[in-house]
Amino acid sequence: MSVYYDFDEVDAFTVGAVGEPGARVFYLQARRGTVRVTVKCEKQQASAIAQYLRRVLTDLPEPTDKPIAAAMELSPPVEAVFVLGPVGLGYDRTTDRVLVQLEEVLELDENGDPVEDEDDDRGHLRVFLTRSQAAAFCEHTDEVVAAGRPACRWCSLPINPDGHACPRMN
Repeated sequence: MSVYYDFDEVDAFTVGAVGEPGARVFYLQARRGTVRVTVKCEKQQASAIAQYLRRVLTDLPEPTDKPIAAAMELSPPVEAVFVLGPVGLGYDRTTDRVLVQLEEVLELDENGDPVEDEDDDRGHLRVFLTRSQAAAFCEHTDEVVAAGRPACRWCSLPINPDGHACPRMN
């Protein structure tokens, strides 16, 4: 059974990580009133969403307000309704809102082809963000990503506490 959430507006849209650097699990979360939807994602997916939103925001007027920092924290309990697959992003000029559409990852067979399912309903989360919420998401994502393992200055791969086998340093 799939889940489908569609928010024309949200109180918060954020990213967070649970666990120690090197073993963190990333989540995206949308909240509206008492409804909370959490989606498990990869760090690179969260970063890519923030990069795209930042590009969209450069063509728009500067946001006038910012959500409070506490709204950017994950709201417990953190239980993912699905794992993130395809992401759709856009901007609606009529409402001056940024669209973020998240879909559940497709199950693949051993050949990498999508598994055909009679109930081909994937989980789906669609939110519209204000420019302020989008800007706050970008800033918060940068902070969450940077709180992990430091990147190697030569190859950009993360450095573990016990060292790092850099492919560029033979």
